[in-house]
Amino acid sequence: MTNLNSVQDALQRSLAAQRIVFWHDPACEYVDDLDTLDLGAVNVIRVQRDEFGVKSALLADHVSKHLVYRSSDIPHGTANWLLDLELAYGVFTADKTSMLQQELGLNDPAMASVIEQHQMFFAANNRKQALEKLLSDGDDAARLRAKMCQVLVKASGHQLTDIVRELLVENAAGKSTKIDDLVAFDLDQFFWDGLASIYRYSNTTPTIDDFVLWMFSRAIEDFASTTPDEFRNIRSDFNTLRYDVRTQGVMTTLASHAADALDVQSKVENRDYRELATITIFEEIDRKVIVDLAAAVATQSVTHREVADIIRQRQHSLWSAKYAKLYEAIQSASELLAAIAALPNAIATVAIGLENYQSDWFRMDQHYRRFTYAHQTADFQQPLGTLKAEVDKQYANTYLYHFGGLWQQALESMSEWKSPALASQTKFFDRYVAPLVKDRRTKAVVIISDGMRYEIAEQLASMIRSEDRFDASLSALLGSLPSYTQLGMASLLPHSSLELNPTGLPVLADGKPTNGTANRDKILQAVKGHAITAEEVLAMQGNELRELYKKHQIVYVYHDRIDAAGDKAPTERTVFEAAEDTLRELLQLVKKWTNANATNILITADHGFLYQDIPLEQAYYVSETPQGDAVTKTTRRYVLGRSLKPSPSFMTLTSAQAGLVGDVDIQIPKSIHRIPQPGAGTRYVHGGASLQEIVVPVITVNKKRKSDVRPVNVDLMQETDKITTGQLAVKLVQREAVTDKIQPRQVRLGLYVGDTLVSDQPVLTFDSASDDQRDRYQKAVLYLSQDADQYNNRPVELRLEEPIPNTTRWKSFSKGHYKINRSFTTDFDF
Repeated sequence: MTNLNSVQDALQRSLAAQRIVFWHDPACEYVDDLDTLDLGAVNVIRVQRDEFGVKSALLADHVSKHLVYRSSDIPHGTANWLLDLELAYGVFTADKTSMLQQELGLNDPAMASVIEQHQMFFAANNRKQALEKLLSDGDDAARLRAKMCQVLVKASGHQLTDIVRELLVENAAGKSTKIDDLVAFDLDQFFWDGLASIYRYSNTTPTIDDFVLWMFSRAIEDFASTTPDEFRNIRSDFNTLRYDVRTQGVMTTLASHAADALDVQSKVENRDYRELATITIFEEIDRKVIVDLAAAVATQSVTHREVADIIRQRQHSLWSAKYAKLYEAIQSASELLAAIAALPNAIATVAIGLENYQSDWFRMDQHYRRFTYAHQTADFQQPLGTLKAEVDKQYANTYLYHFGGLWQQALESMSEWKSPALASQTKFFDRYVAPLVKDRRTKAVVIISDGMRYEIAEQLASMIRSEDRFDASLSALLGSLPSYTQLGMASLLPHSSLELNPTGLPVLADGKPTNGTANRDKILQAVKGHAITAEEVLAMQGNELRELYKKHQIVYVYHDRIDAAGDKAPTERTVFEAAEDTLRELLQLVKKWTNANATNILITADHGFLYQDIPLEQAYYVSETPQGDAVTKTTRRYVLGRSLKPSPSFMTLTSAQAGLVGDVDIQIPKSIHRIPQPGAGTRYVHGGASLQEIVVPVITVNKKRKSDVRPVNVDLMQETDKITTGQLAVKLVQREAVTDKIQPRQVRLGLYVGDTLVSDQPVLTFDSASDDQRDRYQKAVLYLSQDADQYNNRPVELRLEEPIPNTTRWKSFSKGHYKINRSFTTDFDF
C-alpha cells in the first residue's frame, strides 16, 4: 500500500486547489484508513450506491469542500450518475504512478509510462523535489527524461550540451558517479540516443571515454563530413565548451587524454606549421608550431608579419597560457632580427645617432630584453635553444659590437662631451624641476631609478599612459661621463659645478658630497626639498605620504632594483627580472604619489647599461692597461686618474671636456669593450659612452580629470542578411590601431533569437597596432546549434560582446541582423 502520509499530502494539495475531490479506490485499499486522514474542514462522503443523492448534495452546497470516496467497482458510462462532475473536477487515485503524476502536475497520460520505467528515480524525495522545480507546462516525455538527467548530473539546464558538460567535467576528473547514476536509473540509453540523434555519435557499446575520443578525432579535422551539417551540433557545442572559461581546463585535460590515444604527435609530425596554426586544441600542435616557427625565425625564413599572424592565431589555443612565454619570446626574436637586418651601414653624426636611438634603435635593446626574460621565465627553454643562440649572436656581435663600432666612429669627432641633439644630464634640475617650482606654489616629485635605461623607460611611459586619466611623455638627456651611479645621481641634483674625486667617490656638487640619501637630502634642503628611498615611500600609509608631500616643495625618491642586481656577478643574469620588478614598482610609486595629491611627477635615471646574456668573447676586452701619472680608479668600463696617457683603445677626456671641474682625467674603452677585472661580472656593465649607457630617459607624468582610456572600435562588415547553411562566416574590422589609450578588445560572437543562443560563441582578440587597415581584418565562422532549427525563416541577431571586467560575464556592444533561410531536415530534440 502506498504510504498513508503521501496520500494525505496529495489529498490536501488537491483540496487546496479545488472544492470537490473525487477519490477512486477500486481495490478498497483505504476503506479502513479514510477516517484517520487529517484533512481539516472537509466533508467526507462515502458513495454507497447513492450516487444520485450524493450528486444532489454536491450541487446544493456551493461553499463546503467535499471529498467523495468511491470503492469497489465504479459504474461505467451513463450508469455513473457522477460522471459529469468527475469529468469536471478530475479523479484522484492513490497508486504510485497516478499520485506522482498529480503531485508533479504531469497530466499527460504518456507521462505514466516514464514514471513506471523510472520508479527508482522517484523513490527519493530530494530527486522528486528537484525535478518538480524544473517542470513546466508543455513538457513531453522526452523533456521530462532530459530534466531527470539534469537532476542526476546536477546540470544548469536540460539541453544536451548541459548534460554533456557535467559528464565531461566528471570524466576529466577521473570519476564516473554521474554517468553511473544515469545507468542506475535507466536513463543511460536515453542519453546515448540523444548523442546519436543530435551529435551523430553512435556505438554499440558507448562510453564517455569513447565519446571523448570520437569528439576530439573530429575536432582535429574541424568536424568535416561528406554530409552537409552532419556534425554541426557537436561542432557548435564543442566550440562552446572550449571557449567557455568554466570548461577550458576540462577540455585541456580531455585533449591530453585524447592526444595520446589518437597519437596526434605522429599525425602532425610531418605537417607544415602554417597548416597547423589554426588548430588550437592539442598541446602537441603548440609544441610543433613553437619548434618549427622558432627554427624559421632563427634562419629568417619567415617574415615578422607572418610570425605575428601565427602567434595571434595561437592565442586561442587551449594551451596558450602554458606556452605564452615561448610565443612572446619568438615574436620578440622575430622583431629583433628583422630590426638588426635593417640597420644602416654608418652613423653620420653623433646628433643623428642620438636622435635615431630615441626614435628607433632602442627597440632592439627592448626586444632583446623581452626575448631573454621570456626565455628565462618560460617553463620550457629547450625548444628555443637554437633561436636563443642566434638571437644572442646577432644582438651581441652585430648590434652591440659591430653597430657599436659605428657609433664609436661618430664619437671620434667630439672634442668635448656635449651635443646639440640632447641637453646634458647636469641640466636636469634647471630644465625640468626649477620651471615647475619657480612660483613656489607648485610642487614636484622626482623618482630616480638606478640603471633604468631608455628602452625600459619607454615601456614604463607606455604603461603609465595605459592607465585611465594618466599621461606620460618621454624625452632624454645626454648622460654624464663616466656613466656611473655617483656621477649620474650628482648630475640630477641642483648645483653649479660637479667635481670628481680621483677614486670616484664622492662626487662633489658645489664642493658638497652627494653620495647617499642623507647627503643628497642636505643639498635638496636648500631648495625646500627632501630625499627619501622608494622602499620608505612604498611602506608609508596614504595619510603619511600626504603629510610628507605637504611639508616639501620638492621630493627626490631613490629607487634601486636594476643596478643592485646587475652590478653583482652572482645576480647579474637577473637584471631583466629586476627590470620587470622596476616597471611594476615605479608604476606603483606613481599611483601612490598621485593619490597623495602630487600632480607633477618626473621619472629619470642616473645611467643606462649594456647587457648580453652570454659570456663575452676575448675580442670584447681591451688588451692595453691604462697608463698615466696616477691611475686612481679602474673599473670594467672607465678609468680615473691624472695625466692619463692617450691610447687608441680608449676615449680620453679631461674633466673640463666632460663638463666637470677639477683635474681628474677620464678614460673609457671604445665601443662596448671592457677592461678585464678580477672577480667582476661580464654581462652587465655601465660607465662608458654607448648609446645604451648615455641616453638617459626623462618621463614627465601628469594626471587628468577625465577618463581617456577606451577599447578599440570593432565593426561587423556585414556582407549578407541571410543564413542559408548551418554556418555563418563573418568579417570584422578593427577601425584603428591599438595605442596606449586605445586598448585591445576581446570580442565574443553569438547568434541569438531573443535570449536563446543558437550558435557557438567564438572569441577574437583585436590588438593590432598596425596603421594599415588591411592588417586589422579578422574572420570568424559561427556554427548553428540544433536550437536554430525551430527558427527557420525567422530573424536572428548577431551580438558582438565584450567581457565585463573582474567578472565572467559579457555585455553586448554591437549587433547585426540576419534571417535564417535554410532547407534541411530538423534534428530530433533531446
